Amino acid sequence: MTIQETLFSFVNRWECDENDHLNVQFYFSRFEEADRQFRLLSGLSETLVGARRVRHVRYHKELRTGDLITIQSSIAFDGPHMMTVVHEMRDGASGALAATALDGYEPNANSAKTLRQRFKDFQTPMIKEAAPRGIQTGPSALRATPSGLQGKGAEVCYRGTVLPRDIGVDSKADDQYALSCCTDGVPHVWQRTPMTHEYLTENGFGRVAVEMKLTWSTPLKTGDTVVVVTGFTGVNSKSFTMRHHLFESRTNRLAATLDVVALMMDLSSRKAVELPQEAQNNLSKMLID
Repeated sequence: MTIQETLFSFVNRWECDENDHLNVQFYFSRFEEADRQFRLLSGLSETLVGARRVRHVRYHKELRTGDLITIQSSIAFDGPHMMTVVHEMRDGASGALAATALDGYEPNANSAKTLRQRFKDFQTPMIKEAAPRGIQTGPSALRATPSGLQGKGAEVCYRGTVLPRDIGVDSKADDQYALSCCTDGVPHVWQRTPMTHEYLTENGFGRVAVEMKLTWSTPLKTGDTVVVVTGFTGVNSKSFTMRHHLFESRTNRLAATLDVVALMMDLSSRKAVELPQEAQNNLSKMLID
């Protein structure tokens, strides 16, 4: 049982957001590169296990300008999917766990024994910190339409175009692109709640995601125009959930969904704070699920 070193990196200042920590799109870009390296080392391919169904990320520790990043990757057959690739992102100086990603595959059930044998040198037990917590495991909302979502109260928060720089090595828009659309749009989602830009600024609070699940439905290519339609899916005293739906806007074809667990963080203490009661009441009336 061996875990593979798949990434050595660094947090650049330009990758940090208004909260002075690494923006989530760059966590996803690091996981994407680690996955490419792991596939090379292990021989994993879609021919063997099919396409990745979801990438489920949990954030455990802030990474800030100048921090070192390392990722180790392995295969876990005790994970939430028939076959799960686990990526562990750590602070390269302290060794502290910064984030985890679970890549979920559902190969033919009859191939499980063969796959266990084929990848025996790359297997480790899944660490408990990576387990999904606030978001269900499987793919989400694969039959959603813009009109159907808007009929339930979801709203458009982003429009854009896929540019050549957004294309990955497989000639499709990559995870970072999907995340960038959602992160650029999400302040407009928060603006629909009592936790507006003015409220957050006055109280010294920031918008933070602690868990995400990306599900690709169909690919995007250079020149495609996109729209993100977002609705709230749950709320409790300290966090709420939302789902971004990324559509190719000429045909309303669903490209991807991103489920998010979000909270407010005190920018001085760097700790989560309780949502105001008004926000909890407001959000509970706007749920699309």
